[in-house]
Amino acid sequence: MKDPRQVILRPIISERSYDLIGDNRYTFEVAKQANKVEIGQAVESIFGVKVLNVNTMSVKGKPKRVRFAKGYTRSWKKAIVTIAEGQTIEAFGV
Repeated sequence: MKDPRQVILRPIISERSYDLIGDNRYTFEVAKQANKVEIGQAVESIFGVKVLNVNTMSVKGKPKRVRFAKGYTRSWKKAIVTIAEGQTIEAFGV
């Protein structure tokens, strides 16, 4: 997991993630194997900001059904990254 683009997969765009931007906290989908140190370094190198804190959580897949077939949506890992005051990440368009 050396390449930062393999650690940070995509930004999470939701109402809750936009509310957190006011507190300098940004939400990303990250690789399942990535740890907090790798995530922080990847955000710093991709966006050029100073990372203060990284919180991670694993999101379990929800049960879904299509006609008679039962299955689950995919499981994924989410990271909420706190950056230094006065800095922004332009990927969110805020």
